[in-house]
Amino acid sequence: MTQATVTPSPKGSAPARSSEFTPLLREVKAAGLLRRRRGWYGFSIGVTLLSLAATGVGIHLLGNTWWTLFLAVPAAVFTTRTAFIGHDSGHAQIAGTRKANRALGLFHGNLLIGMSYHWWTDKHNRHHANPNHIDKDPDVGVGALVWTQRQAAQREGFARWLTRHQAALFFPMLLLEGIALKVSSWQDLRRQGKGERRLEALLLGLHVIGYAALLLTAMSPGKAVVFALVQHAVFGLHLGMCFAPNHKGMEMPEAGDDDWGHLRRQVLTSRNVRGGAVTDWLMGGLNYQIEHHLFPNMPRPHLRRVQPLVRAHCAALGLPYAQTSAVESYRLALEHMHEVGEPLRTPDAP
Repeated sequence: MTQATVTPSPKGSAPARSSEFTPLLREVKAAGLLRRRRGWYGFSIGVTLLSLAATGVGIHLLGNTWWTLFLAVPAAVFTTRTAFIGHDSGHAQIAGTRKANRALGLFHGNLLIGMSYHWWTDKHNRHHANPNHIDKDPDVGVGALVWTQRQAAQREGFARWLTRHQAALFFPMLLLEGIALKVSSWQDLRRQGKGERRLEALLLGLHVIGYAALLLTAMSPGKAVVFALVQHAVFGLHLGMCFAPNHKGMEMPEAGDDDWGHLRRQVLTSRNVRGGAVTDWLMGGLNYQIEHHLFPNMPRPHLRRVQPLVRAHCAALGLPYAQTSAVESYRLALEHMHEVGEPLRTPDAP
């Protein structure tokens, strides 16, 4: 099954929809799949930090040469690995307390990546509560890209041209995502409370100082700028390619579709990417998007183990379970973006 097609639930079915998830949750708890995996995460965090440190040492050993730019690729990959840890801490997958998870998130997000943990968790939690919901999910709101033809019809000027060609421009635009995340993080500081703003601004500032010092003490300013641009471009592309297959082209609920219940709301709007250990590593477990949305606080190594239970439960209910290859998932996402811009490409479009 590569695409979920849903007939809106009849009115008054909310209690039945909610109860669909209960047997699955009971089975998952009985299997111990919601228990913390502190040892696994401790090892993963240690390997990630050592990899980042080794990359930094390599930058200084190579020094002021263009060959150092090749290290921008592993630096970007390990930065993405760091982002996965921040993601998991934001979902309370790692530690047993909110305070500990927040500390991990601030360390990996603000300090190591330069991305606001508070901004990301607020935005991402709203996405999880109503995935792909046109009016409630910030990930399908109007931005550089749009996700419905109704949104496309309101575009004007350069934004209208961008929407016409958004499918073709999608992957090139991901090269800017790493920088965009940091800009959004700084902008969000104005919305935060005084105490939160001070702490986050301090950590974001320390990241900028530390990152600039790392590069400028190893190479000339010109090479440092090029290194930073390459690293952020690869980081944005890598991160975007992990998120792009998850929901694009899946069901998009609107007002009036709020009675699906947790199971349907998460399953019908999500798509998994088929693969093995390499896919799991490259995508940080986000290839199990259905399972992750159903159990957002489930430790990452348990997502593969819970998948057979979720598939069997969906099959018993006759519920579509979308899973494709990585290539097919990108094709479906791009096809959706192309269809959204189609009305603007017709000869009589204004």
